[in-house]
Order: sequence, then structure tokens, then C-alpha cells
Amino acid sequence: MADEARQNAVQQDVSEQHRIRLEKLQALQAAGEDPFLRTKYDVTHHSEEIKANFDKLEGQTVSIAGRMMSKRIMGKASFCNVQDLAGNMQAYVARDSLGDEPYKAFKKLDIGDIVGIRGEVFKTKTGEISVHASEVTLLSKSLQVLPEKFHGLTDTDMRYRQRYIDLIMNRDVRDTFVKRSQIIRAIRQYLDAQGFMEVETPMLVSNAGGAAARPFETHFNALDTDVKLRISLELYLKRLIVGGLERVYEIGRVFRNEGLDTRHNPEFTLMELYQAYTDYHGMMDLTENLYRHVAQTVLGTTKIVYNGVEMDLGKPFARITMVDAVKQYAGVDFNAIHTLEEARAAAKAHNIEFEQRHKKGDILNLFFEEYAEAHLVQPTFVMDHPIEISPLTKKKPENPEYVERFEFFMNGWEMANAYSELNDPIDQRARFAAQEELLAQGDEEANHTDEDFLYALEVGMPPTGGIGFGIDRMVMLLTDSPAIRDVLLFPTMKPLD
Repeated sequence: MADEARQNAVQQDVSEQHRIRLEKLQALQAAGEDPFLRTKYDVTHHSEEIKANFDKLEGQTVSIAGRMMSKRIMGKASFCNVQDLAGNMQAYVARDSLGDEPYKAFKKLDIGDIVGIRGEVFKTKTGEISVHASEVTLLSKSLQVLPEKFHGLTDTDMRYRQRYIDLIMNRDVRDTFVKRSQIIRAIRQYLDAQGFMEVETPMLVSNAGGAAARPFETHFNALDTDVKLRISLELYLKRLIVGGLERVYEIGRVFRNEGLDTRHNPEFTLMELYQAYTDYHGMMDLTENLYRHVAQTVLGTTKIVYNGVEMDLGKPFARITMVDAVKQYAGVDFNAIHTLEEARAAAKAHNIEFEQRHKKGDILNLFFEEYAEAHLVQPTFVMDHPIEISPLTKKKPENPEYVERFEFFMNGWEMANAYSELNDPIDQRARFAAQEELLAQGDEEANHTDEDFLYALEVGMPPTGGIGFGIDRMVMLLTDSPAIRDVLLFPTMKPLD
């Protein structure tokens, strides 16, 4: 009850402060000083720029703008702190420099107001670089009360719902999203330098293929037809390889009608790239080089720490087949398992739950997920998956039960998925037929046959390597963020009502 009473008191206080701020705005408007009528402000410098170049800027006049985060009124002189994109800057505001009326107006400003401050750069007696204000301009009136700095926006759910306040109050959150932008920029720089071409493909599709996932469905009124939101980028990008664009990539949102957890959000950012005349070994080399480039560019090191565990991107990435990983971590050798009955017996002996439709390769994958994934902390390529779970991948010529595919793991997470792309239209049609059978058996994640894609393969696709990277998980690792919602500006949330 005490907590409830305290919460009610806080809410009443916030409501009262909101009323007072609204009255201040109305008074300004009545006096012809409506801040919302101001359309621009000439910002000459940001806070960190001033601090980094103090020797050159000392004594110079600058104009900064941002949100007032603190204010200390001390009679004829005051201090305030202004937060901009780069950081924070202290301003010294004196009545003698501003004048009587402007100083009175300054004292009425509230925490959260957006202001412009013009003045000379100097250093206080305590050594803090500051701006000695000669002019303070109210640019936007904040009518809501910001959370108190140390006890404010701590409710995780509310932080995600009101990301704008989270960005204001939590510097580390802002730094995470600055890094996210830098990571994506570094990816583009690397691929562009390797001769890749960035493209865009449809989000609304008639056939959502290229991955094992349930799609979102909607209706296109103009054509009176049902469409789906894409679950991957693969099939359209491969069409571009057929068309002669030898190296293509796309970074974009995909949508999967699945659950929410620390690593899954129904809409997320995927990057897929395809390179003609290479295979999955070429994709491994590209992955190593790309990850090293991004870490070095954004973090300045190839050693990253996630949740207290160091992972070294500078060393050659480990490579292991799925069969060997299961043998190592589960003690089960699928090279010695030749029939579905033997695979089911092994699963039962190890308490691996499987469905009637699962074949030997599916059960191998279930073993891998149960026993091996969590051990793959350092960068590791898990290679040569069973054909049953890889409908778009080339068979291994020497062992057609398996395909030329790898998944890239770090921290026990799948970070990327790559193939030597299947370019045989006859084999691809047979694989789609097998997927259709799975759909009929109730597998909502199986692929539908894509006749236009098959036609494209019949036109002819060169040998090609392709890969899909989960951008959000990459950002999580490189920013030491515990959940995918911490690296999505606006994650999917359950409606409050």
C-alpha cells in the first residue's frame, strides 16, 4: 500500500507540473512569444566539438542547441546543462550578460525545454568547459515532466514503448543506436569495396519463400488478392544473379509470424548477399573478413566482450561439420546411423522429441540444436547440413545426403546462414515438391513452389554463393546488449489495452 500511495503522489505531482507548464506556455503565447512559431535556429557547434577543440574556440562565440537537463539558479547568475546529439554542455547564464527581462525568462524555463544558447566558450574555475551565455532562446516548450535522472525511466517495458524518453535519459542507449548505424555503414563500405551492388526487392510477395518461417498475410485491395510479407530476401536476389548482376546485396526488414524472446522479434533486419562464381567456402572467407572489418572499424579492436565473455574475431574461425559437432557434444555418430529407425532410436535414447514427419536429417539437426549450439561461443562455421533441412542448397557431390551449407555461430547463437546455391532447376523442383508434402503434413514453415523462380533457374544461374546475416544479433554482440529489443529502436510490443 505504501508503494501505491507513493506512486499516486508522484502521479499527482506530475499532473500538477504539467498544468503549470501549460500555463507557462499560454502566458508566452499571450505575450507574443510562442516558441512553437520559431522555425529555425543557427547551430554552429555541438558539445563534444567544442570540448575537443577548446584551444581554438576559447573566447570565440558559438551557438549550441539542445534539451535542458539541469538548471541551478543562484541569484544573479545560474548554470544549466544542455544535451545535444553529441553530449552535454554546461552554460553559465548571468543577469548582467543577458539583461533583466531575458534573465527572468530564463529562470522560468523547465527541465526538458529545448533551448538555443549563444555565447563565448570559456573554462570555469573548476576547469569545466562551458559557454558564457549572451542569449538564451526557447525553441520548444516541454509540457511533460522527464523522469528523475537516477530513479526515473527504469521500467524496461516503458523504456521500449517510449524510446524517445529512453534516448533522452540514458546515454548508453543512445550510444548503442549510434553504433548500430556505424555497424551498418561499415558493412556497406566493405561490400561496396568488394564490388557488390546494393539493391531493393519487394516486401509484399505472393509467395514468401527462402526460409523456414510462417509469414504474415494481408489483402491487397486494388488487385483483390492475398499477399504475404517477405520472410527472406533470397529468391528475388537470386533472380538478379540470373539477370547478370554478379554481386548483389540487400539490407532490409523481413517479417516472420513467430514468437517474441530475447533474440527474436517478428520484424527484424536481415542482410543477404549473393556472389556468382563462388561457393560456400567463398562465403566463409567473406564472413571472416566482414566481421573483422566491422569490429575494427566500429570498436577499434577484433576482440569483443559479450556478457563478460571475450570472443576473438582476429583468429581464424573454427570449422566443424554438423555430424562432427553432434559426435563431439552428444556422443552420437550419425555416420554410423544409416536408417530412419536408427535415428529415431538414438533420439529416444537421448530424450530428443521428434515428429512423425521428421526424417534422419531432421533428427540430426534436433541433436545439434539440443547438444551442440550452446558450446559454439567462439566464431565457428558449422558445415554440411542434411539435405532434408536445406531445400535451396547444392548437394555435396561425394555425399548427396548432405549439402554445401554452413551456419555461423558466436555466443551459442546462429549469426549467419550460407549455401552453395542450388542452380539445378530439376533438382530444385523436386525439393519444392518435398516441401509441399511437408506443408500438407502441417509444417507451416515449409516452402511453397515458386514457379517463376524455377523458370529463372531454367534460364540459367551460374554457380553462386549466398549468405544471410542477422544484423540485429550482430549489433547485440558488438554493443554487449542483452536482448534484441535493446538494439531495435521500436521493438514489437503487446498493446497496452
